[in-house]
Amino acid sequence: MSAFTVAAVAPRAVAAPRRPFVAAKSRRAAAPVRRAVLESAPVSSGKDFEPEPDLELSDLTAISPIDGRYGAKIKILRACFSEYALVRARVIVEVRWLQKLASIPQITEVPPLSDDANAFLEKFLADFSPADAAEVKKVERTTNHDVKAVEYVIKDRLVQHPELKSIMEFTHFACTSEDINNLSHALMLRSGVDVVLPFMDEIIDVIVGKATEEAETPMMSRTHGQPASPTTLGKEFANVAYRLARQRAQMRTVPLYGKMAGAVGNYNAHMSAYPDVDWQCVAEEFVTSLGLTFQPYVTQIEPHDYMAELFNCVQRFNTIVLDLDRDIWSYISIGYFKQKTVAGEVGSSTMPHKVNPIDFENSEGNIGMANAMFEHLSAKLPVSRWQRDLTDSTVLRNMGVGFGYSLIAYQSTLKGLGKLETNAAAMAADLDCNWEVLAEPIQTVMRRHDIEKPYEKLKELTRGRRVDRDGMREFVEKLEMPEESKQRLMDMTPATYIGNATAQALDIVAKIKAL
Repeated sequence: MSAFTVAAVAPRAVAAPRRPFVAAKSRRAAAPVRRAVLESAPVSSGKDFEPEPDLELSDLTAISPIDGRYGAKIKILRACFSEYALVRARVIVEVRWLQKLASIPQITEVPPLSDDANAFLEKFLADFSPADAAEVKKVERTTNHDVKAVEYVIKDRLVQHPELKSIMEFTHFACTSEDINNLSHALMLRSGVDVVLPFMDEIIDVIVGKATEEAETPMMSRTHGQPASPTTLGKEFANVAYRLARQRAQMRTVPLYGKMAGAVGNYNAHMSAYPDVDWQCVAEEFVTSLGLTFQPYVTQIEPHDYMAELFNCVQRFNTIVLDLDRDIWSYISIGYFKQKTVAGEVGSSTMPHKVNPIDFENSEGNIGMANAMFEHLSAKLPVSRWQRDLTDSTVLRNMGVGFGYSLIAYQSTLKGLGKLETNAAAMAADLDCNWEVLAEPIQTVMRRHDIEKPYEKLKELTRGRRVDRDGMREFVEKLEMPEESKQRLMDMTPATYIGNATAQALDIVAKIKAL
């Protein structure tokens, strides 16, 4: 019979379970009581949680926790990644393009703008508000085209100024929607990154501070969850600080690209109207005037490769923060850290004694959400059918989601780090319970002095068993090696067997500055 075949087995007779002895009269008396209780119990109609229609949007009714529960934590990003921010960025690009056209001598139909005209445009941009963006969205309900709605609202403003009214049809001149969108998204990313970077820097700074403060605090390391060669708490913090700083440094090297090349990237429309203008040079001047890097080779869309690079950098930074969150969580669980209590806080709804590591757990969860979004953005955005499709449009509206969840996570990690208190006594006690970790240096010194089978002898002494101070010293005492080496081993303790961990921790500031 195959091992995966279930054999047919005749059922065994099973005795009926015994009922607990209850007098028949008692059972009969209890029955009406049970029926009465059941009949009086409220019965759900199945409509207890029917949705309420037309709820006004608020912190309590928002579907996404970014805009609801955590809205206050990411409020600063609304000016960078909201629909209002996108509309405002598009208006800026359209107005700057009109001003650029006015500076090109060959375009005689758009003469250089007067100071008064430029002042009018600058005031329009400076005063642009959510109410203006709402007007754009109202127009969009008719056009069913978001960028065209922007163009129409700008024209409505231009007609209010005689000089600008005469050139209003040069609004959106030779542009495809993607010319406006790609530059707008780059401007939004720049502003969003500028918001997030200080939080990244603060995390690095706090960890660097802990690395230097705890540079000499000995700590048991753990590999595969088991006691391993000791280190210092400061050096382990330094590891994380350097990894984070490296990703932070790489973010500075990612250029934000933009293009202004028309429908398929060949300046077709531009050259049909003004063939004598060097439109590629004009486009480069315009893109760089916005503080962006010119992308010379495009289809209808800027290929979004730089976005994938940027999102991957943030994703790697986040992954390192998550790694820190889990390590700190684990160290708290074994008593290496205590957490400062906050008056009024509750750790558990039923266990009053608990002080849970909720900040690190919150950070870990939000980083998972952020990285899931960045993963999709990085994989999807560089892919577009032929010269363009519209799948990037809806996806790009979610850039702020990844940064929002990241910002929530960073604040949680910082809050958790601020509550930590090092329990050096617990670390010292753990080291003193694990003298067998000195098997490594002892067998290494034995190798130096050509003692036979050093690893095997220490394995026999220590593997899977506890060896105390006296046991290790007794073993070393019997070794035939120079007295100086033997004494060094005799003087060694788990707490002093830390290599150059202290020096590495103290050197972290210089190492980060060199990145």
